[in-house]
Amino acid sequence: MRRPVLLVIAHGSRDPRHAATVDALVRQVRALRPGVRVVTGFLDFNTPSVPQVLRRLADDGIRDVVALPLLLTRAFHAKADIPAVLGRAPARLNIRLADVLGPSPLLLATLERRLHEAGLGPADRSSTGLVLASAGSTDPEAIAVIAEIARELRHTGWCAVRPAFASAALPRTEDAVRELRAMGVRRVAVAPYVIAPGFLPDRIARGAADADVLAQVLGAAPELARLLLLRYDEARARAGWPGPGLSRSSAILCGPA
Repeated sequence: MRRPVLLVIAHGSRDPRHAATVDALVRQVRALRPGVRVVTGFLDFNTPSVPQVLRRLADDGIRDVVALPLLLTRAFHAKADIPAVLGRAPARLNIRLADVLGPSPLLLATLERRLHEAGLGPADRSSTGLVLASAGSTDPEAIAVIAEIARELRHTGWCAVRPAFASAALPRTEDAVRELRAMGVRRVAVAPYVIAPGFLPDRIARGAADADVLAQVLGAAPELARLLLLRYDEARARAGWPGPGLSRSSAILCGPA
C-alpha cells in the first residue's frame, strides 16, 4: 500500500528567503520520514503552485494526499483559500486536509530554541519581558489564539509577555516594546511567531529596534519538522489510511497507527 503523499501548502512570497526556508523545512521532513513522498505547493508568488502540484500528482497515478497548510493559525487562508484551491483538484485525488500547525507545544519549543540561540537562557526569564510578534489577522479566532499563547508563555517564567501583530491588528511590535519599557522591565526580547522571512517578519524586525534581543523566525527547526509529520499522521489516521509498516487491512483491524 502506497503511503499518502504529503502536500505542504505554503503561502509564498516575493522574498526569496521565504521559499528557501520552506524548502529547508521540507528537506528535514523528508529526512525524518523517507518512505513518504513530500511535495510543496505555493498559494502565491512562488512555483510550483498548488494546482500545478495537484495535476502532477494525478498524472503520476497518486490517489491519496494529505494537504497540510503551513500556517500557524486558522484564518482566511486556512478557512477559504486552501479549501477553494483543493476543491478544484483533479477528481481522481482523494485529499484529506490536515489541521494548521498551531497551537502546539512543538511550536513553543521552536520559539524557545530561537530565543536560546539569541542568547536568552532560563535564568534570564524573570528579568525579561517578551513580545510575541505574529503576522496578524482580521480573524478573531486567530487573534485569540495568539493572545492565549502569550498567556501560556507568561506562566513559564517570563517577567511579562505581550502579543503584537505586524498587520491587521494591534498593538504593533514597537508599541508592545514601549509598553514593557514603561512597566520598568529591565530587558525586552522580541520573538517572531512566523515561519519564514518576508515582508511582515521584516516589519517585526524594524519594530524591535528598541528591544534588547530579537530572535530569528521559527524557520527550519527540527521541532517544526516533527510537527508537520504529526499533523500528517493525525490526518492520515482520521482518514483510516495506513501508516508506516501497515497495510490498509491491518490499519483497519488495529486502528490508527
